Amino acid sequence: MNDPLVLTFDVGTQSVRCGIVTPDGEFADKEQLGYETPYFSREPGWAEQRPGFYFEKMAEVSKKLLERNAETVGRIKAVSVTCIRDTVLCLDQNREPLRDVILWLDSRKAKFDRPFGAGKRALFALIGMGDSIKKIYKATAANWLMQNEPEIWEKTDKYVMLPTYLNYLLTGELKDSASNMIGHVPFDYKNRRWMGEKDLTRCVSDVPAEKLCELVPSGEVIGLITEEASEKTGIPAGLPLVASGSDKGCETLGLSVVHDDRASVSLGTTATLQMATKDYFEPQKFLPAYPGVPNDIYNPEFEVYRGFWLVSWFIKEFAAEERITAKERGVSPEKVLDESLESVPPGCDGLVLQPFWTAGIVNPNALGSMVGFADFHTRAHVYRAIIEGIGFELYHGLRTMEKRSGKRVRELYAAGGGARSDAVCQLMADLFGLPVMRTQTYEACSVGAAMPAFIRLGVFKDYDEAIARMVRVKDRFEPDAKNHAVYETLYEQVYSGIYPALKKTEKNIMTIYKRR
Repeated sequence: MNDPLVLTFDVGTQSVRCGIVTPDGEFADKEQLGYETPYFSREPGWAEQRPGFYFEKMAEVSKKLLERNAETVGRIKAVSVTCIRDTVLCLDQNREPLRDVILWLDSRKAKFDRPFGAGKRALFALIGMGDSIKKIYKATAANWLMQNEPEIWEKTDKYVMLPTYLNYLLTGELKDSASNMIGHVPFDYKNRRWMGEKDLTRCVSDVPAEKLCELVPSGEVIGLITEEASEKTGIPAGLPLVASGSDKGCETLGLSVVHDDRASVSLGTTATLQMATKDYFEPQKFLPAYPGVPNDIYNPEFEVYRGFWLVSWFIKEFAAEERITAKERGVSPEKVLDESLESVPPGCDGLVLQPFWTAGIVNPNALGSMVGFADFHTRAHVYRAIIEGIGFELYHGLRTMEKRSGKRVRELYAAGGGARSDAVCQLMADLFGLPVMRTQTYEACSVGAAMPAFIRLGVFKDYDEAIARMVRVKDRFEPDAKNHAVYETLYEQVYSGIYPALKKTEKNIMTIYKRR
C-alpha cells in the first residue's frame, strides 16, 4: 500500500486519458475525457487545433482525477506523458505559439518546387526513391509553412512536436525524448539524434538546427512540475516529469514487446504492427525503424493509415440497421457487426479487400480496392472483408519485416479498439497463424508510459523486471490451422498480387483526379 505511484497522461487524437498507475500495472484510478471537436478544418483536408487545447484538457482531466484521489496524491512520485505523433507547433522566442497546431491527420501538401539540386534528384531516382521522396517532401508541414506562411516561419524560434510543447507547459523546459521524434522532421532514427547538415535526406525536411528542441534519452527527468502548472493541473509542484516516448512506442512496451520474437498489433484508427529489436533495420525500403522507449531498442513498424477507421466508415455509410439494433440493445454497432462475422466463412467466399484508403510512402499511388465481388455477397461479407483486409496488409508487413531482418515472430500482442473484440482477435490469430494475446488492461499505452518513470524511481532495475510485474496475459487466442490454411492460400495467390496488378491503373486514377 506504500508503493510509489506514477501519474500518466495519454494525449490522443480523440481524447485524453489520465491514470494513476501502480507498480503492478494496475490503475489506482483513471479518467478519460473525449474531445467534442478533435480538430477543425479551415480548408478541405486540413486538421488543426488551438495550441492550448490539449494542455487545457490535460488539466481538466487531471484535476478531476486528483481531487477524487486526494488521499493518494502523496504517493505519486513521478509524471509521464505520451502523445500522438507527427503533430507540430511553431513557437516564438518567448515560447508562445504563432499559429494553430497541425495534426498528423492533416493532408495539406507543399509544392515540390525543385527544393534540392539536380544531383540529389537524380540520385533519389536512381535508387528508386524519387516518388517516395517527393511524397514525403510534400507531406512535411514545415515545407508547407515555409512556402505559404513565410512570415510565421521567419518568426518561428522553435519548431516542435506536441509532446515537446506539453513538456514545456508542465516544467518550463523545452526538451523531449528522442523516442518521441517520429514524424516529418530531420531526425536520424538509427542514432537517435537530429540529422547533420550532410545527411542525404536532410533536404527533405530541412528545418534549421537552431529551430529544433533539445533531445534527452527516455527515462531522463525533463524537468520538475512548476508552480504554475501545479495550479492548473492539481499535480504537486516539484514532481519529476520523466521522458517516455510516442503513443505507439509506449503501447508496444506496455504489451511486453521488448524482444524480437514478439510483435504488437494495434487495431486502432491507424492499424500498426511493431517489432522490438536491438538491431536496426528498415521495415520497408527507405522507411526508418522508430526509436523504442527503451534506449537500446528500435520499433520497426508497418502501418495501415486508415486501419479500423474503415470500420467506422462502414458503420456510418452502410450499417444503419446495425446502429438501430445496437441502440435498442444498449451496445456498440461494432458489437452487433462482430456477431455477423461468424455467419461468413474465412476468406469471405472470395471477397478480398485492399485497405489503402490512404496511400503510404512506399506505395504513394495506391488506392483501396475490393475484388471478387459476386451477387451472393452480403453486407456481412463486406464487413468481414474489411477486417480481413486490414489483417492481410499487417500480415504482409510482418512477413516483409521478418524477411528483411532474419527474425521470426512467434507471438502477437493486441491493443486498440479492434482488439476488444474476441471475434476480431480470433480472426487475427487465424490469419497470422500465431497466438494473439490480450493483456490485463486496455490501457497498455499508459502502462508503457509509466515504466521508464518506475525505473527512474528505482522500483525496477530494467524493463524486463518492470514487464514481469506490470504486464499479465489475460486472454490467449490460438490459431485454427484450417482457417490459417485458407488465409495463407488467399494471401499467396490473391492478396499479394492485387497491388502489383492494379499499380498502373491506380496511378492513372491518381493522375486523372489529381489526388496527389
